[in-house]
Amino acid sequence: MEASARTLLVVCVLCAATLRTGFGLHTVNAVYGETIMIPCGHEIVDDLLFASWKYETPDGTAVFLASRSAVKNKITYGDAVEYKTRLELSENYTLSISNAVIDDEKRFVCMLVTADNVFEEPTVVRVFKPPSKPEILEQPKIMETGKINRVGVCVAKDSYPDGNITWYRNGMILLPVDGAVIIEWNREKNSSSGLYSMQSSLQYMATKEDIRAFFRCTVTYFMPNGQVSAESDTASFDIYYPTEKVTIQIQPSKKYIKEGDNITIQCKGNGNPPPQEFLYYLPGQEEGIVSSSAYHITDIKRNATGDYKCSLSDKNMMASATVTVHYLDLSLTPSGEVTKQIGDTFSVLCVPFASKNVSVMFMKDSKILTALPFKNLQYRDSGVYECLANLEEEGLQSRKTFKLTVEGKPKLKLTKNTSSDGKTKTISYEVEGFPKPEVSCSGTGNLNKTEETVISNIRYSAKIIISPEENTTVICVAENRLGKEVRSLNVSANDSSDHAKLIVGIVVGLLLAALIAGAAYCIYSRKSSSATKHVGKELGNTEENKKLEENNHKSDA
Repeated sequence: MEASARTLLVVCVLCAATLRTGFGLHTVNAVYGETIMIPCGHEIVDDLLFASWKYETPDGTAVFLASRSAVKNKITYGDAVEYKTRLELSENYTLSISNAVIDDEKRFVCMLVTADNVFEEPTVVRVFKPPSKPEILEQPKIMETGKINRVGVCVAKDSYPDGNITWYRNGMILLPVDGAVIIEWNREKNSSSGLYSMQSSLQYMATKEDIRAFFRCTVTYFMPNGQVSAESDTASFDIYYPTEKVTIQIQPSKKYIKEGDNITIQCKGNGNPPPQEFLYYLPGQEEGIVSSSAYHITDIKRNATGDYKCSLSDKNMMASATVTVHYLDLSLTPSGEVTKQIGDTFSVLCVPFASKNVSVMFMKDSKILTALPFKNLQYRDSGVYECLANLEEEGLQSRKTFKLTVEGKPKLKLTKNTSSDGKTKTISYEVEGFPKPEVSCSGTGNLNKTEETVISNIRYSAKIIISPEENTTVICVAENRLGKEVRSLNVSANDSSDHAKLIVGIVVGLLLAALIAGAAYCIYSRKSSSATKHVGKELGNTEENKKLEENNHKSDA
């Protein structure tokens, strides 16, 4: 009887709920999958019998969920299948619904029942679910300029409520532009879960400026705390565009190319991908040489100087570069081994043949010459001569050499010294000449010759020691293949005789010089007188002239 009365009371309460309602409409925001906490929005009255919760279906039907007795503190749950294991009613009459789903988005009503009144307080539950991280699918590997390219499809799944997708390029929002930016939007709702999946496709007219551009999409959606956005990873693409310009490069990229260098002619186009095949035109040639990479020239020659060109295979665009091959040749006359005699004169001609003006210098034994010593040659002029030509900027250098040998007949000089005791005499000779003269000395007595000393490559000396027992003459002969020279020296047995002979020789020499001078003066006087008085008779006085000449000769003698 008591149970029947209680059930009847609950039914009556549900039926009469619309008679007394609260003054406000509360809203509870919940996150999908989490627990929904719905407090009873009405103040708890003192004479409360029990509190009860229900929800309303779209057609207005009330469905009992749970109740709690204020007297016996007993909880009774309803038979709603979707809430059978998810409900909990606390002591303060707060209803908890675990594992929130989209279908929990309803109008829930808290009823407080007293002996004479029923109070209702409705609460609207709203459920939110963030979408998955947006992804850009169906990305192309490349985009081409001049045409509409599909950038991709941005997809964000399982959202509630649905969200909006926005496209960005380099951080700037992309908006639809006729013929340049096309954005299409679509959304789908899962009938079983009630969740939304959004997707947006982007088509874009790429330009060369998009080479380093990056694209991304964002999805904007609502959560209990307001509007939230999530970003996709960025996407970038290789941009293909046609070649607009052809350039040509000479490698290595040094300023000057010299004969013998190896060079590479490289043609490039500024398109992407770069062109892989070119036509190379050599100087003076109209037909191009097909090459997939570059044109190589090894050991380049001077006749390779000229304009080199390259173009695309369709000959649409062309580039050119001038190659100048620098060279340096040198001609030297004479060359090799040159032999001259002392006092000779000869000419040397060094002529450069170069691609531009060149500096020429002569060097001897690695020293720069300011003048060429090829007149009145001396022994000191022998050596190795080098003609050196330089193209300094181009790094070219050429040199030619010849070896000059100056030869001469022997020249011999004798000197004599006496020892302090006067018993030995030392005769010294010094000989000059090239090739090296051979010196031999002879005389009576024992001649002791010392080892020859080399003064230079053209001058030698030695000593001959003699102890004469009688007066003698030492004769020395110096000889090479060009000639010989003989010198003699009188050597006395004692030193005083040598001095006496020296004094006598000097006196005799002076007397002879005086006689010769007097005779010359007399002859001059007679000839002058005869020429003045007998000019017309010269041819007739032949006998007289002959006698005069004979007398003059006798006077000279």
